[in-house]
Amino acid sequence: MTLKDYKALIILSLLSISIHAQYKISGVITAKETNLPIPEVDIYNKSKGLITKTDANGYYEFTTSLNTITLVFFGYDHQISEKTIQINGDMVVNNILSSSGIELSEVQITTRKAEIFNLKRLNDVEETAIYAGKKTEVVLVDQSMASLASNNARQIYSQVAGLNIFQNDDAGLQLNIGGRGLDPNRTANFNTRQNGYDISADVLGYPESYYTPSAEALQEVQIIRGAASLQYGTQFGGLVNFIMKSPNPDKPFEFITRNTVGNNNLYTNFTSVSGTKNKLSYYSFFNYKSGDGFRPNSQFESKNAYAHLGYAITEKTKLSGEVTYIRYLAQQAGGLTDAMFNEDPFQSNRARNWFQVDWLLYNAKLSHQFSEKTNFTFNAFGLQASRYALGFRTNRVDQVDPEEERDLIKGDFNNFGFEARLLHKYTLFGKKATALFGSKFYKANNETQQGPGSDGADANFDFQLDSYPNYSNQNTYTYPNLNVSVFGENIVYLTDKLSITPGFRLEYIKTESDGFFKRINTDAAGNVILNETIDEKDSRERSFILLGLGTSYKPSDAVEVYGNVSQNYRSVTFTDISTVNPAFAINPDIDDEKGLTTDIGIRGNFDNIISYDAGVFSLFYNDRIGFVQREFEDGSVKTERGNVGNAVMYGIESLIDININKLFIKDNEYTFNYFINTSFINSEYTRSQENGVAGNNVEFVPNVNIKTGIRFGYKNLLSSLQYTYLSSQFTDATNSVESNLSGVIGEIPAYDVLDLSISYSYKRFKLEAGINNLLDNYYFTRRATGYPGPGIIPSSDRNFYATLQIKI
Repeated sequence: MTLKDYKALIILSLLSISIHAQYKISGVITAKETNLPIPEVDIYNKSKGLITKTDANGYYEFTTSLNTITLVFFGYDHQISEKTIQINGDMVVNNILSSSGIELSEVQITTRKAEIFNLKRLNDVEETAIYAGKKTEVVLVDQSMASLASNNARQIYSQVAGLNIFQNDDAGLQLNIGGRGLDPNRTANFNTRQNGYDISADVLGYPESYYTPSAEALQEVQIIRGAASLQYGTQFGGLVNFIMKSPNPDKPFEFITRNTVGNNNLYTNFTSVSGTKNKLSYYSFFNYKSGDGFRPNSQFESKNAYAHLGYAITEKTKLSGEVTYIRYLAQQAGGLTDAMFNEDPFQSNRARNWFQVDWLLYNAKLSHQFSEKTNFTFNAFGLQASRYALGFRTNRVDQVDPEEERDLIKGDFNNFGFEARLLHKYTLFGKKATALFGSKFYKANNETQQGPGSDGADANFDFQLDSYPNYSNQNTYTYPNLNVSVFGENIVYLTDKLSITPGFRLEYIKTESDGFFKRINTDAAGNVILNETIDEKDSRERSFILLGLGTSYKPSDAVEVYGNVSQNYRSVTFTDISTVNPAFAINPDIDDEKGLTTDIGIRGNFDNIISYDAGVFSLFYNDRIGFVQREFEDGSVKTERGNVGNAVMYGIESLIDININKLFIKDNEYTFNYFINTSFINSEYTRSQENGVAGNNVEFVPNVNIKTGIRFGYKNLLSSLQYTYLSSQFTDATNSVESNLSGVIGEIPAYDVLDLSISYSYKRFKLEAGINNLLDNYYFTRRATGYPGPGIIPSSDRNFYATLQIKI
């Protein structure tokens, strides 16, 4: 069966799901004391569970086919309200909530809220975004029982199916997640956003995320798989959207401070202030992290500040602004060969390697509700950032550092953009429909420099061109990038239970590079025999359209069958074509990647006893970029990065979360849940011009990926035990099991990890503690091609942490 036939089959199968009248219930929730709208109020069907929640303007809506429904309204620091309504058409149900006036314990909040699952899904429509028919997963960070101070991704994303996570630092300075065969390195295959705006270095030219929001500041993390290419960008992975905590709507001032200590002199402080006064609201935090790391030469220090200011101009118009700044300096212990890892996984022979990041983000957002049916948002955003990497790198990882000049790479990133969205609800052929149209303008001007650094051991990020004029890896490039896109999606209800959502994204991309590199050769005595400067200038323009189709069938409020087909695209980044790396070479003919993602699944919530999401997916990847072993004209054999060939990844992903307390114990003083998150994936290169590649497995695809755990609580005491297992995976297209001298390619062996977490709340105090890698397993998840390697980057051994939180 050809790829074209497969597309047609998928679309027909989605449309053929057969199918009664649905009515819209909507309203605005306001606070009795202030008469202001309340965001994040959960609305429940009393017998079935969570339906929806209010947006930033206190507005909510949902559809139902029931004739009678009992709604429960829950907002933190507010009294619960319950209403039973008789439904005979579309209805407006407004409500006023009173302040609770009492401090609730964590278990009381969980019981009152009835949100006993750590993961939820996005509604069909939220503000100016459409999610109908898409595979969406929302991590409720506060309920995750994860080590938030260290941004422990293995725990935070434990219930997101199929994620492959690099685990190589104990502070969570960078998030490295992939899945379905996508390289996890710096989450570069996802479009990463914070509160809906871009945060990566360059969305097209360098989509790596050196900044990861502090988990202690997060309300939730939204993950939308490949279908997000229509609304948010072209990436194969989809969208990761970090939603920061909102200002407290009921207090003019709220103060929270969290202090954490752990192994290896780990210390973090997170302090936030928040509040609302009349029409003005604010939320701000400062986060400090420092430690020595779990390997020698791994010290780090990070400072992160964030400020959000909102102003409700009217009930329907709101303006907000945000500024984020982070600066961190980390010493990098370097990579290992397989022999070095087997000898001592925590050794280091690099004492002079450093990495520094400065990240400044800013955003202004205008949201306006023209009517109950029409919403508009406008985001203006920008980035000024840099990442500096300094150290001794060589193809032979076990080589002792000769204490000579170091390789220095500087990257400076400057970009800005605008994104406008208009969402309108209307009637089509007697049925409701929702249309979304949007546009985005994005302009970047980035610069990279590579040359000689100092011969010292400190973090000196100044070039030493005068001292080392014959350094061979000198190059300087500028990268002006321009991206203009128009996108749209439309939910069409064929019946009251069946909807389809066609969508498109029209892209114009212009990427340029302008610079030079030095070619310097010396003889055996060190005399220069060739010194030439080679100028390079390149410009690539492309325009294309991405199409997609989603479908959703909801036979009841507790069950949904969904499916989606969406095209994907990834342009070649400037590191793919210009950075000199001793660990590998670049194929000069490297080109863009294209593909297609499909998802079909079933999900729901049965009477708050079982929450589930199970489905199958396939990802077709054309001209996939990867690594192969190649023999060059001079007789040397090196790893080369280029377009390896076409590949397909397919598998089954599922999450089941069982509320054991409601099933057996039936006592609200307890919380008792068991979850199992499984992913079984197969992959294959279907075509390649490289010898020995066709028929091989695709890189970064563990066939088995299991995360399972138990969460148990009694009154104010909560605990969590989580187990993670991933089978072995390859790191290059030739499926090398044995490593090379650089440690860059080779197999990543299977590994498993066990984590334990506990917390106790008392009035305004909360104590959290845990032991990560309880069984003290030695393992690694990453073979780095550049910094912090090259080579194997070990994962942490057994470590503990303890956090004290005070809330005023």
